[in-house]
Amino acid sequence: MSPDSPSINLTHHFLIAMPGLEDETFSKSVVYMCEHNQRGAMGLIINKPGEFSLRHLFDKVELPLRRDDLLHAQVLHGGPVQTERGFVLHEPMVLDNQDKDTAIYASTLSVPGGLSMTTSRDVLEALSNGSGPRRVLVTLGYASWGEGQLESEIGENSWLTVQADPEVIFETPLDKRYDRALSLLGLQHWMLSPDAGHA
Repeated sequence: MSPDSPSINLTHHFLIAMPGLEDETFSKSVVYMCEHNQRGAMGLIINKPGEFSLRHLFDKVELPLRRDDLLHAQVLHGGPVQTERGFVLHEPMVLDNQDKDTAIYASTLSVPGGLSMTTSRDVLEALSNGSGPRRVLVTLGYASWGEGQLESEIGENSWLTVQADPEVIFETPLDKRYDRALSLLGLQHWMLSPDAGHA
C-alpha cells in the first residue's frame, strides 16, 4: 500500500467472505473485527461452530455454568491462531463510578464504537456465578492479518465489509449469520459470483 493511499479502519466491522474464498477456515465466514491499524488486523469468526459446547468448556476449566441461557451455547472456531485460547466477545461492561472506557475485566480490548473482547478467566468466573455480560459469544482461536495483508485481500475481492451489527452476533442463529451479514449490504448469497473481480 503506498503511503499516500487512504487507510481504511475496519474496527467494529464485519468481513464477509466472498464465494471465491475457498480457504477451509474462512470459506463462508463472517469475521467481527476487533482491531485494525497500520500494523495489521485481528478478529473473531462468528459463524463457525467449534467442537463442543460452552458447558463442556466450563467443565474443562473446572467452573460450574449457572447461566441457563448459555447451557446449550456453542463454542465457536474463532480463527486459526491460538486455537487453545478462549476469547469472549461481549457487550461492554464497566464498573460503577468508572470512566466508560475502564473495563471491568483484567484483559479486555474495548473495540471503539463496538463491543469488548476479554481473554482473562475473570469473565468466565462472572458467567459461572450467574452474572457477567448478558450477551456473549465465546471462541477458541482468532484470525489475524499482518501489515497490509487484509487490505491486499480486500483488493483481491476476497472480502466484503460492512459496519458490524451486534444483533447478527448475539441474536441471529449460527447458520443464518452469513446471510444476515450480507443483508446488511442489501445482498443475498446467490447474487455473488465466485469469479467476481477476476478477468
